[in-house]
Amino acid sequence: MPEDLFPHLKWDQLLAATQETLYMTALSGAATFVLGIALGLALFLTARGGLFQNRALYSAISLVVNIFRSIPFIILIVLLIPFTKTIVGTILGANAALPALIVGAAPFYARLVEIALREVDKGVIEATRSMGARLTTLVFRVLLPESSPALVSGITVTLIALVSYSAMAGVIGAGGLGNLAYLEGFQRNHSDVTLVATVTILLIVFIIQLCGDVITSLLDKR
Repeated sequence: MPEDLFPHLKWDQLLAATQETLYMTALSGAATFVLGIALGLALFLTARGGLFQNRALYSAISLVVNIFRSIPFIILIVLLIPFTKTIVGTILGANAALPALIVGAAPFYARLVEIALREVDKGVIEATRSMGARLTTLVFRVLLPESSPALVSGITVTLIALVSYSAMAGVIGAGGLGNLAYLEGFQRNHSDVTLVATVTILLIVFIIQLCGDVITSLLDKR
């Protein structure tokens, strides 16, 4: 019986924690995807040899991306507490974790986007430009479609990182499976709760990876 194997586990708590983790991952993942694409495009277009080559602008964007990408997530949460309290109104709960999750993951994904765009065939880009295509046409008809397998692969890796980040955020009161594992499992010495929370996180990660692999293989024309 599950009650015998996991005597301290409350299934309603597990369900609520799982929903909070999925909520944090989904919302921050969507925002990270949009911001990461924008930052990655900005890096690609202003880089040396880019359409809008601008060394100063590229260096500035690159510096910001590198700084936020390098700060350990648990420290980033603490640094963003005043900002989070201003825009969310609280530093507790799933919504309070979103700013730190987005700020932590978007720069990481931006670098993956930049790398993906660099792999697009330059001949295709030049051919599109020679036909007088506007920037929006180049971006939405050439750059993003041609790099879509790498973009999906990159967001898959980023979503998995966000699941890990959300677990860390849970330790300081953001809710989710990390909070359940820490408060109900570790602090109360209920190893069965910690085990189930960990396995649930692993299942979420495996599902994200599987979906990402399937979509990437469907988009890959090679």
